[in-house]
Amino acid sequence: MQTVNVALVGFGRAGRVFHAPLISHIEGLRLAAIASSRPDDARKAYPDARAYATPDGAFDDPTIDLVVIATPNDLHFPLAAAALEKGKHVVIDKPFTASVDETLKLIAIAEQAGRIVSVFQNRRWDADFLTLKRLIAEGLLGDVTVFESRIDRYRVPTGGWREKKGPSNGLWYDIGAHTGDQVLSLFGPPLGVMADFAIQRAGVEMPDYFQVLLRYEKLRVVLAGNFLAAENDRRFLVHGSRASFVKCGADPQEAALTAGQLPGPGWGEDPRPGHLRLADGTIQKVRAEAGDYRHYYAGMRDAIRSGAEPPVTAAEGLAVMRLLEIAERSAAERRELPFG
Repeated sequence: MQTVNVALVGFGRAGRVFHAPLISHIEGLRLAAIASSRPDDARKAYPDARAYATPDGAFDDPTIDLVVIATPNDLHFPLAAAALEKGKHVVIDKPFTASVDETLKLIAIAEQAGRIVSVFQNRRWDADFLTLKRLIAEGLLGDVTVFESRIDRYRVPTGGWREKKGPSNGLWYDIGAHTGDQVLSLFGPPLGVMADFAIQRAGVEMPDYFQVLLRYEKLRVVLAGNFLAAENDRRFLVHGSRASFVKCGADPQEAALTAGQLPGPGWGEDPRPGHLRLADGTIQKVRAEAGDYRHYYAGMRDAIRSGAEPPVTAAEGLAVMRLLEIAERSAAERRELPFG
């Protein structure tokens, strides 16, 4: 079978910690090139990959099949458009682009080029989300009525680009892009969106707190996150007509990758799978699914090789961008807005 040659554009935290290790551990994918403003760092970490000082080197390389964009958000659209126009398939680290308008233009460019463009939504393969998805599919919760998803952390400001004023910067476009994608993949688009954003840390120019309420016919979804949470253990609280699901602790893959660990036996196994509290008050242990971010890149390999549907479609990426923008407008206008 064809080996898919991959060029990674950007070798900061996203490229170095997430994309490069995952790509390197997928049969049928080869990390063939890295474009970085620090090419020596790329050469040292991946000596078998060609190192380019600019993205153009990777785009002009005729051996490259897939380009992965792991740069600041404002560069997603121009770099992805340039790669597509050179005939490459493209993966973009979330968020898709800096706006819905850019996303629509990029999808049109991909369609014209006959190439795949997809968003790296690795948290669809979090252990806790896969477990929750199975519980819902098996009917163990009954009809889901309240779905609370939060990612809280305590972070001292660093002066990084995500904290600076700019389109698609801030915590909502970072964390909300993940939690919003998870919810849309489960329940589809909501009827209405009500959002509250705030800047709570000194020296930060973009929101570092959000709480977003998604209104469905009966279901209510709360997406929340902030960077001033010393107590930050709870991840999911989901109520249904038969039981509630409570999940504390984070999926282990991000911490493992950050620590330099690589996928192997026991990868993605969650030591704290959560529990069900039944309507009669009894607590039931939950069998945990194992998480594995590699499934995203295995899906991209199959989409390029055989025409299978990408693991995250462009249409799904567009829906998330719509949610991100509508919530941003809702917070500014202090009112509920329709999703459509």
